[in-house]
Amino acid sequence: MPEVVADDGVTIHYEAFGRRDAPPLLMIHGLGTDARGWALQRLAFGRRYRCVAPDNRGVGRTGPVAGPYSLERMALDALAVLDAEGIDRAHVMGASMGGVIAQIVAVLHPHRTRGLVLACTACRHHEWRRELLQEWSDAVASGGIGALGDEALAWLVGPRLRRRFGIWLNLGARIVLQQKPEAFVGQVAAILDAPDELRLELVNMTAPTLVITGSQDSLTPVGDAEELEELIPHARLEVLCGAAHGLMVEAPNAFNQAVLGFLSEVDALEAAIEEHDTAESA
Repeated sequence: MPEVVADDGVTIHYEAFGRRDAPPLLMIHGLGTDARGWALQRLAFGRRYRCVAPDNRGVGRTGPVAGPYSLERMALDALAVLDAEGIDRAHVMGASMGGVIAQIVAVLHPHRTRGLVLACTACRHHEWRRELLQEWSDAVASGGIGALGDEALAWLVGPRLRRRFGIWLNLGARIVLQQKPEAFVGQVAAILDAPDELRLELVNMTAPTLVITGSQDSLTPVGDAEELEELIPHARLEVLCGAAHGLMVEAPNAFNQAVLGFLSEVDALEAAIEEHDTAESA
């Protein structure tokens, strides 16, 4: 597994897969989840893109770090991964907390962003969600990661998947339960500390954007996705019927088809613009 040392000395591990000659795609996952959370996207996306998926600070092989966590710092980590791969500009896809990190990349580093996919995410805090995340953090701080019981994990997994397979068979749930308590607490703190002011900059974004969510997502409800669509110029909203917060695991075929279709349109538009510019300069 490749790695890169961030400018503050922290070693960031990441996965690199797919076609080396294809357009690059940066894949950023959410709270407590490392690059393995994209397991059901690897084959489909790897056939058409050069994929890089970092383990955010605190999860996977990157592991817990000293000092406070911040989403802006994780955005810089993601860019360091692109630098390590020699990638100047990439499609950026983020899920949940990773979706906020992707927004930070797109707002603060627009020249690095080709197309943007925001999955099961939001652009501001709600008091009920702040209280919920703090409850999870307090439970894990006092009782370990196992303190996240069925009630907490039910926010991440839709009823359809629980009925079919049981919550403990869910890929995302298993990954979260393998993480270190201090890292989970640190990531929650980073989410809660993220300022809402970033949303005021979304109207200036230029990257083509797909906002995708599940109709049964209770952690980041459809209203959060609709707000992103309203704020981001020319954004497109896709709602997957029956899926919840873990839509890339619960409905992988529909998720993959929607995202790949969108990215193909962005690639085709860029190719047409480049062809036109070349013809104009000839």
